[in-house]
Amino acid sequence: MNLIVSLLLFSWISGLTAFLGGLLARGETTVESETKDRLIHGVVAFGGGILLAAVAFALLPRGMELLSPTLLALCFLGGGILFSVIDSWQSRTGGPKAQLLAMLMDFVPEALSLGAVFSHDHNLGLLLAVFIALQNLPEGFNAYRELVLGGAKPWLVLGLLASISLLGPAAALAGHLFLQELPMVTAAIMTFAAGGILYLIFQDIAPQSKMERHWSPTLGSVLGFLLGMLGHVMIH
Repeated sequence: MNLIVSLLLFSWISGLTAFLGGLLARGETTVESETKDRLIHGVVAFGGGILLAAVAFALLPRGMELLSPTLLALCFLGGGILFSVIDSWQSRTGGPKAQLLAMLMDFVPEALSLGAVFSHDHNLGLLLAVFIALQNLPEGFNAYRELVLGGAKPWLVLGLLASISLLGPAAALAGHLFLQELPMVTAAIMTFAAGGILYLIFQDIAPQSKMERHWSPTLGSVLGFLLGMLGHVMIH
């Protein structure tokens, strides 16, 4: 298969899982119960675990390998600061909820990185595609629930999630065309994204996964990180 076609296909499928997550949430019609609440919290925790695995195994290693300690720290801290500013702004203005914001802010830089590394480090490109797909599924599920519970029309939310999936091929193609010969820039983008994602995990996602007097939902984060770790081991 042609390299560009493969890149576009992988990046699109990795984004389309957010739409599939929304469809799962749309089809879930059981009545509200404690068991259901525990499941939802577990899905949130699973997404957080996958995001943490992406930071540890896909995004930071390249930056730690190529960037100086000073530049590494600046990019990582800069990502955390920018994401915190955006998160604060959307909270004040009543904009997108945490799960949708997390999905957008990690999906685009990861897709850029996917396009940049896909041709000369195929294994890392595949690992990024797997991480993006795995994390977008629970994020799409939770984003759909958040937005619909906030008053948005279900079909509009599903349309939004389907449209977001197209950002993957666009960002991946941009990364392939403009960043594949700039490994330092790619490493800086990946490190920047890692800092922002880590902020979102602890600010928005981890707090939502906790339930009073229940401990099992948070095990979803362990499962999510485990899947990410196994993916890293198998591809490498």
